[in-house]
Parts: sequence; structure tokens; C-alpha cells
Amino acid sequence: MVLNWKVGGVLLGLTFFLAVLLVKPIGVSTQFVIFDGILWDAIDQTVVTQTDDGAYTSTNAYLAKSGGKYAKSVANPLNYSFVFVIAMMLGGFLSAMARGGLSRQEKKMPALWRVNFGDSQGTRFLATFVGGFVVLYGARLAGGCTSGHMMSGMVQTALSGYIFAAGAFLAAIPTAMFLFRQEP
Repeated sequence: MVLNWKVGGVLLGLTFFLAVLLVKPIGVSTQFVIFDGILWDAIDQTVVTQTDDGAYTSTNAYLAKSGGKYAKSVANPLNYSFVFVIAMMLGGFLSAMARGGLSRQEKKMPALWRVNFGDSQGTRFLATFVGGFVVLYGARLAGGCTSGHMMSGMVQTALSGYIFAAGAFLAAIPTAMFLFRQEP
């Protein structure tokens, strides 16, 4: 089963609207920092501490900011945002399985990549790592990711959300057209 992109877009918009209305705006890039903090705290239990009044703090300035909100998320990871990110990954997996999974060839190397860049898995892994690093670094530098700035921002009718969306598409469309000139 393939979901029509228009229906999918409306469903995605509805999901963001309900999240903002019922819980809080969706943002996921901070959860990568929280995951790093969880791993770090598992190795060094002095990274996150609880004060006498029950508040959380950290020896790491980033985790300690916002009144220890991030330190609290590291200490108690089963919160809305962290569970949401885990659910996104699980949902992506279940969606792929519901449409019949990926072919062996697609698991190895997507056809679009193969046509434009060849069969080298090393090149693909390097490009994926570098691209992911740049995107995550940019998200943290900007204080949030696409889902937080663009999707949740637009649902809240924030001008910054619309400006970010315009900038993202103005950069992404020409980049994709340049990198993926050939179709399989």
C-alpha cells in the first residue's frame, strides 16, 4: 500500500497540530543530545545530579541550562519527547513492513544513489555520515531542527517557521537537483 503524498501531508499536518494543541510543539534534535547524555551518565554518574530540593543539574553547561530541564530528561528519559523520537523510528519501520519491506537490492544500495554515485558502500556510508553530521550540527546551532522550527513553528503561525521553511526549500531543491540528476 502506498500513501498518497497529499493525504500523507494532511495527516502529518494534523499530527503536528494535535501535538501543539494537546501536549507541546514537536522537536527532535534535542533528543540526540539527551541520548548522548544518557550514554554519558551511564558511564559517569556524576554528569547529572539531583539537588536537595529535587531539581536536576549537570556538570555539563548544556545539560544544566534551562533550569536543568535537559539534565532532568537525561535522568528520566521516558518523557514525551524522547518516547516520541523512539516511536518515530518504530513507526518508520512498521510503515516499511506494511508496504512489503525493502528489496534486498534496496537494502544494499538504493537505485537512485547507485545511478548517480555508483555502487561503493564506503562512499554511501561516508556521505550519509557527513550529511547527518552537518544536519544535526546545523540543527543544534540553530537551536532546533526542521520539525521544531518549520513544522511546529508553522502550526503555531510563527513567522520564523515560515522563513525557515522558505530557506530550507530554497537550499534543498537545488541541492537535490544537482546531486541527483539521473533517475533510475
